[in-house]
Amino acid sequence: MAYNFYLFRCKDGSLYSGSTKDLKNREQVHNAGKGSKYVWAHGGGKIVYSEKFKTTGEALKREAEIKRWSKAKKEKLVSI
Repeated sequence: MAYNFYLFRCKDGSLYSGSTKDLKNREQVHNAGKGSKYVWAHGGGKIVYSEKFKTTGEALKREAEIKRWSKAKKEKLVSI
């Protein structure tokens, strides 16, 4: 089963990074206010970027890498 890293654009314009097995479900959970406190506090939104990996570890490693990036660098990735 594939595991995904994703960037979620909150309604206030901020970006949240996360990992999941099911992108569609994760977006629905975030918008129901149950996904994360950050997304809930920033008004929900939508997944704007994702990458697939073979293992959970690979996706989590990518998530950790991108969390250290500046917002400008994340925005550039999203615009690809």
